[in-house]
Amino acid sequence: MNTPAPSSRRAALILLLILALPPLFWAGNFIVARAVHAQIPPVTLSLGRWLIALLCILPFALSALRRDYRQYWQYRWRLLAVSTVGVAAFNTLVYTGLHDTTATNGTLLNSCIPIFILLFGALFYKLPLQARQLLGLALSLCGVLTIIFQGEWSHVLKLKFSHGDLIILLAMVCWAFYTLWLRELPPQLSRIGLMAVQIMIAILLLLPLYFWERAVGPAPLWNTETAWALAYVGIFPSVIAYTLYITGVARAGAAKAGLFIHLMPVFGTLLAMTFLAESFQLYHLLGIAAILCGLTISTRPSTA
Repeated sequence: MNTPAPSSRRAALILLLILALPPLFWAGNFIVARAVHAQIPPVTLSLGRWLIALLCILPFALSALRRDYRQYWQYRWRLLAVSTVGVAAFNTLVYTGLHDTTATNGTLLNSCIPIFILLFGALFYKLPLQARQLLGLALSLCGVLTIIFQGEWSHVLKLKFSHGDLIILLAMVCWAFYTLWLRELPPQLSRIGLMAVQIMIAILLLLPLYFWERAVGPAPLWNTETAWALAYVGIFPSVIAYTLYITGVARAGAAKAGLFIHLMPVFGTLLAMTFLAESFQLYHLLGIAAILCGLTISTRPSTA
């Protein structure tokens, strides 16, 4: 039996971090967005998020933008598509849906993303479905549901869905196509530059919606809490998480990167314990164990 070289183990660990950190920051995004949903309207939150993200990423992306602008123009329609569904639409739909649904339902619907990626990939892009992937997906999904339903499957009957849930479900469809379409952008493009271009396109798309929201909706309530909330969603789930995610898709593929989204309820549980003093229950342990086993099965290299 051959022992992996240290360089191979280091590369595998780096890839693991690239794939695992975005769900951590996105779990915080759901918590923060729900906490300020009555104070910041959804389009305002989404636009403010990406303006902050652009200010943060632009100094690091300028050299890549100057170097790769011809390739950006070459792939302009694909860039427009991914920016629309994955940056502008996804976040705005999530923030809109969180006005009318619970965090539990949002987490449940978020767990549909890996399923949509595998399904749409097989239907529209002829991506192969491996038995190991399906087994890992099923196992990790069972872990997600164990956490959501607190180990009591009878809780399924108590769930109530609203139009907010349908909006979030549409957001999950957008993210699945975003992940699949990212594969069609050449991996040699700088990930930071690519993220900056997507953000700029998204801001242009969101501006008309922002002015419409200001004209017909409530004004945002700015205070210390909402300022910190906006700063968080503008940096961690935006600049850092998106850049890592598109890097992960380029390195590991859409299906494997998407499967790591099942870590969101794990991180959500740990964040709730840390910041909300919630207790750790047996169903948390069982659910986290199932998710980690599912990820291990799905991401383990095939043997010849």
